[in-house]
Amino acid sequence: MERDQLADFLRRRREAIHPGDVGLAPGPRRRSPGLRREEVAMIAGMSVDYVSRLEQGRSSRPSEQLLEALARALRLSDDERDHLFHLAGHRPPPTTGPAQPARAGLLRMLDLLTDTPAVVLSDLGEALAQNRAARLLIGDLTGLRGDERYLVHRWFTDPAVRATHAPEQHESHARALVADLRSAVGRSSGDPAVAAFVERLRARSDDFRRMWAEHEVAVKRTDRKRLIHPRVGPLLLDCETLVGVDHQQRLMVFTPADHESRERLELLQVLGLQEFS
Repeated sequence: MERDQLADFLRRRREAIHPGDVGLAPGPRRRSPGLRREEVAMIAGMSVDYVSRLEQGRSSRPSEQLLEALARALRLSDDERDHLFHLAGHRPPPTTGPAQPARAGLLRMLDLLTDTPAVVLSDLGEALAQNRAARLLIGDLTGLRGDERYLVHRWFTDPAVRATHAPEQHESHARALVADLRSAVGRSSGDPAVAAFVERLRARSDDFRRMWAEHEVAVKRTDRKRLIHPRVGPLLLDCETLVGVDHQQRLMVFTPADHESRERLELLQVLGLQEFS
């Protein structure tokens, strides 16, 4: 771990980010255009004290999970993220495959959608990043580990996940998830980790095994969902998905499909602000 170089890099990246780049108001009392340490800590989900110690070169070695959180908070490019991992004495995460971090460009798009729920997803349906509106709508999914990271696994193994969708959509939604996964598996070129994930899911769910055998293929790009939110009730949402050229990552955006759903989404934002206060 190169503490001094790591400290300098983190400090300079923080000072180079405009608050508006991460969805924050500039404010009248800023002495410099960059982010404050407490703002980086808030976005990354860690303590201000730890961010300060990192920038002062007196911290313990950060874990890979903390480095990924810092890379997202500082909107690092792939090259900058790899450099961050090298300075901390870790091997950088792969740029392809199920463990890839969210791209800087998609994170910037996420920041612009302040009141519109949006999620950056991997090819296999893992939530790589969410904005605040998405966390209020569907919960924080970025901290999940193992097979629980993938929506298709949660759908077929956790009844609580299916309960958030209208019953009449269960079959069509399940088929769409399986067809999308089949498309991703086809692009993975025989990745043994992906194949093993599919086999585990086939063993755990009879419904998945039945639908998988039908070999339907389709990339999810648009959908209309009827969600049942525990706090604001039913929501009718249009889901638009921006798929990257290489299909490795996608941006999913939720917009209200009727006036009542719009009002309930706005209420959800207010309830979230009250809890934050």
